[in-house]
Amino acid sequence: MNQLTIVKIGGNVIDNAEQLSAFLSAFGAIPGHSILVHGGGKIATTLGSKLGITSHYVDGRRITDRETLDLVTMVYGGLINKRIVASLQAIGCNAIGLTGADGNLIQASIRKVEQIDYGFVGDITGNGVNTSLLTVLLSNGMIPVVAPLTHDKAGNMLNTNADTIAQRIAKAMAASMTVRLIYCFEKRGILADVDDENSVIRTIDTRKFRELKEQNIIGGGMIPKVSNALEAVSHGVAQVVIGHANELQGLISGNAGTTIQ
Repeated sequence: MNQLTIVKIGGNVIDNAEQLSAFLSAFGAIPGHSILVHGGGKIATTLGSKLGITSHYVDGRRITDRETLDLVTMVYGGLINKRIVASLQAIGCNAIGLTGADGNLIQASIRKVEQIDYGFVGDITGNGVNTSLLTVLLSNGMIPVVAPLTHDKAGNMLNTNADTIAQRIAKAMAASMTVRLIYCFEKRGILADVDDENSVIRTIDTRKFRELKEQNIIGGGMIPKVSNALEAVSHGVAQVVIGHANELQGLISGNAGTTIQ
């Protein structure tokens, strides 16, 4: 089977054991090959506070100094990743947890300092995704579970946006497989009214995205998410949908969420 479904999960679902369990059960039932990319939720911030590590953000993006890098490497690559892998194993899914450093899966470079120094944050290089490794794992019946960490091949782990990782894997794998990319978060899709969960905008293309930004309907953290989705579509990804983690089956069938065209 040449169908690959890549699902990115993040936000509050990561922090809620009951919701995460329900999501993973639905994820495990996806037919064909699948890859799960996860974010960090609030666990790194919570644990950091207990350890005396203060989180700093600029426009919603975490500043990753050396101390914070150690924290997110432990939490993203260890605690969260292995919890998810163990949960998938419990329901009969042969998952394998990976960071970008494992098997040279994803190579990146430290983000250049322009107006803001984000620290040890990685931007994925041109051919940074090791598709050969993913193909071997998938062909042997494994489900890669990818943490939001890359490496620079100079010994540094790098904190990297999970939405971008999912998009870059999807684009790379689209050269050899039929790929659909599902972004799951706490909303039922892109909403015309942020306070109305029933106001889901069913389809968005580049023109509509521009209009929604001008109208301030899409803003903040949704801008890079939709930008990533549009980038994936323009590079051969067959289907991209954004919606609620509780509606995974509907997102896959196209009956829920916002489809990016």
